[in-house]
Amino acid sequence: MNNNQLRKLGVPDDCIPAALTAIQAAAKAGELKSLNVKKLVRDIVSAPDQHTDHPYFGGLATSIIEDRQFEPAEPIEYRTWGEDIDQAAHAQMRQACSVPSAVGAALMPDAHVGYGLPIGGVLACENAVIPYAVGVDIACRMKLSILDMPTESLKTRFEDYRTALEKGTRFGIGAKHKRPQEHAVMDADWSITRVTRENKDKAWRQLGTSGSGNHFAEFGVFTLPVRDEELNLDAGEYVALMTHSGSRGTGASVCSTYSAIAQAKLPRKYKDLGRLAWLDLDSPEGQDYWNAMNLMGDYAAANHDVIHRLVSKLLGVDIISGVENHHNFAWKEVHDGKEVIVHRKGATPASAGELGVIPGSMADPAFVVRGTGHAASLRSASHGAGRQMSRKKAKAKFTFNAVRKDLEKKGIRILSAGADEVPGVYKDINTVMQQQADLVEIVGRFNPRIVKMCGDNSRAED
Repeated sequence: MNNNQLRKLGVPDDCIPAALTAIQAAAKAGELKSLNVKKLVRDIVSAPDQHTDHPYFGGLATSIIEDRQFEPAEPIEYRTWGEDIDQAAHAQMRQACSVPSAVGAALMPDAHVGYGLPIGGVLACENAVIPYAVGVDIACRMKLSILDMPTESLKTRFEDYRTALEKGTRFGIGAKHKRPQEHAVMDADWSITRVTRENKDKAWRQLGTSGSGNHFAEFGVFTLPVRDEELNLDAGEYVALMTHSGSRGTGASVCSTYSAIAQAKLPRKYKDLGRLAWLDLDSPEGQDYWNAMNLMGDYAAANHDVIHRLVSKLLGVDIISGVENHHNFAWKEVHDGKEVIVHRKGATPASAGELGVIPGSMADPAFVVRGTGHAASLRSASHGAGRQMSRKKAKAKFTFNAVRKDLEKKGIRILSAGADEVPGVYKDINTVMQQQADLVEIVGRFNPRIVKMCGDNSRAED
């Protein structure tokens, strides 16, 4: 008897595995032929409480009773930082808080609508990971490197800086280097899952590239008001390179593959959760995703490492200090004495004393911060300023060339970008930082001077 036949007999989808288990048990015991299975199943569907003690089909009866008694749990509560957050993002957050394994949640001040969990959403679950609560660009990452260069060189050696960005990385969907770059991450075990094994060559070709969307590579002035021992820097102004990119096409493949598996396994009674479908970490699929996600974390870090290595080499300078951090990731952490899986989709880890980078826009400052370890935020902070306008609306409202000319008057040179990434599409980063002053302490400030992003209608570079 197959799934469709069981459905026709009235067995709920979520109870079909119990029905198949019962049939297999009866067959193994050699008693299947003596049972009128169709009639028995109909009787169980009609009055399951009368069959809970059946030696083979009692589990099916119990499963049907539990299915009919099911009531979704009340969503857990979450705390919000910031005020300028649209209601659609709050609706997504409330839905995420109704995931059965959810035990903690918070919404950061840069929050806006995403897929499944909103951007800026933080969600802690017990023994479960949600691929779309991590996101498509797994381990998207910020990295800031302090360079051994005088700040006036940003003007006097502008062409050298331009060349370093133009040749040190590649922008565009599918972008790759002409020659695959070397890094120890490519010696890792990429055979841990089918999707990582099949994408290894693509990952290697894309290593050291920046992609599209809101990813960028830029030079600017980093201002440190007082000496910082961890950075090993005295107070002063420094030239810095800052980049934003992630795990590129391979990370997207990992997300789409395992989110599809999670959604296929999602019980029908939770169908409204859609992209919030989860994988139990005890399951083979959950372990495969976890291993692939962590490999993507290593790959994203390597991606930035290669970009910074190439760019600094082209400039002929040394990197003397730096800060970096993931977002779009899930971590095993202990909160309230219990190990949980903390998803930070567009949110920065901010444990007490932990350094991180929070960017603004191509015209606004970024900040190097140190976390305070706030318990209610699950030790998290925003990952940027946050969008306040969709890409479609931005392209209809702004003309990039006009914005570029205006920024150049302010001392900011934009090598390439799209109208959907101009400053006006983002919230004010200074307001966002004020709204999370209890989550992070500002260590230093980065002001962009030379910026490169993926241009409008750009294609991958060969």
